[in-house]
Amino acid sequence: MTDEDGWRITCFAINTKGWRLADLEVRHRQRARAEDRIRNLKDTGLRNLPFHGFAQNQIWLEIIALAADLLVWTQNLAWHDHPARRWEPKRLRLRLLSVAGRITRSGRRRRLRLPRHWPWNNLLDTGWAALQPG
Repeated sequence: MTDEDGWRITCFAINTKGWRLADLEVRHRQRARAEDRIRNLKDTGLRNLPFHGFAQNQIWLEIIALAADLLVWTQNLAWHDHPARRWEPKRLRLRLLSVAGRITRSGRRRRLRLPRHWPWNNLLDTGWAALQPG
């Protein structure tokens, strides 16, 4: 409703009876998280079904679910202590996934080559190092 001295006052109206206030708030916040996930899935490709057949669209939905899971797991594992862990797919695509990088092999090691002046190089380097085995 308002911000006063750094405190945000919120409310929600329901017609559920017999619940404790703390339980109702948890239920409400879980619903908001589910709606955020659906919005992120739509940004990942769920917005339109590109095929006419049911089976093809079913495969498309499974690929979208896999892509969303990969994004979330990569964020949690690569940037567990950075705000990038909470970025939505649009921001990830703009800042991290659209860079023209190259993975090379040299001396039995894989290396990630990035453009020198890309503003998020250090974040990509940190994530790359965190996801490497060993």
